[in-house]
Amino acid sequence: MMRLATLLSLAALAACSEAPTVLDGTSRETFARSAEQARRELPIADRLLFDAALKSPPGNRYSTKDPDKLKREAYAGMTAADVVADAKARGIE
Repeated sequence: MMRLATLLSLAALAACSEAPTVLDGTSRETFARSAEQARRELPIADRLLFDAALKSPPGNRYSTKDPDKLKREAYAGMTAADVVADAKARGIE
């Protein structure tokens, strides 16, 4: 009986532990889709910071010709938690 309970507990734990969504910067559509999915994985308190970080990517200047491309390149391969940590490190609140 104890063995069955242990197996059920491990199965439930495995079902809950999914890998976080990684932002895909290959196109505007894939970036928007992956960013929305990644945003859902964040605690509510961090979602506004995530949104603010996406609006001000590192290296953004007034002279930037394509800010969307800069955003996709800056955050490609990062998880939502990585984006939030980067925003905090850059002083975005």
